[in-house]
Amino acid sequence: MTLWSAVTPDHINPVGVAPDAMLDLELSDSTTPPVPIPARLSEPQLTDPFWQESPTLPGSAGEHLLQSAYGTEKRARRFYDDQVLDRLNDEMKEFIGRMELAFVATSDARGECDSSLRAGPPGFVEVLDDQHVCYPEYRGNGVMASLGNISENPHVGILLVDFVTDLIGLHVNGKARIVEDADLRGIYPALPSEFDRGRTPERWVVVQVEEAYIHCRKHIPRMMPVLRERTWGTDDVKRKGGDYFSAKGMPRPWHEVSA
Repeated sequence: MTLWSAVTPDHINPVGVAPDAMLDLELSDSTTPPVPIPARLSEPQLTDPFWQESPTLPGSAGEHLLQSAYGTEKRARRFYDDQVLDRLNDEMKEFIGRMELAFVATSDARGECDSSLRAGPPGFVEVLDDQHVCYPEYRGNGVMASLGNISENPHVGILLVDFVTDLIGLHVNGKARIVEDADLRGIYPALPSEFDRGRTPERWVVVQVEEAYIHCRKHIPRMMPVLRERTWGTDDVKRKGGDYFSAKGMPRPWHEVSA
């Protein structure tokens, strides 16, 4: 039994109203060809007058259709109206300026996803203006998973979380482009020139903000920073974590099958 077949209509009881096509999409097996989703909310599949009045709301057609299916339209609309912005306000800029880590979600042209952690001193994610942020890319393992995805699909989602003081998070979603360090400095000469432990960026990811909104605190754990010694930029396998998950030597589908 697959994960999808284990989640049957008997276990899901929508309480709102949505087109039959939406319910087919939500409850179908992953091998079933996807049901087309309207590009705009004003298309005929979505007939609820509540949504017809607001064809340019934030979010995807999929989330709007599920709100309709599960009866959460008004709650979602309050969140959109109260918390979602199309740019950064002063409080968001200040928050970004003191964050030391960010989770970055990307996907390639086929929708295959990746989520990665970026970290640095407070404010390592630079606010360029109310519609643009950037973060540095340093020398890593050479895989270029996040950058490779961005090169195919510019849409990114960034989550910054304060685990220490305010216990709150900030989502920043938008479109990204990859810019070499020297090129970005030519445009923004105020970028920092001194970096922790002498690390210097090879390039930057510049994100044009399309959505910015709160991540509520009710499930964010409180953490306490502790001093630790870091070996930035090392190639020492053990210092980088070694084969922590015992993955080395296990078969891979892309390896040639030996005779």
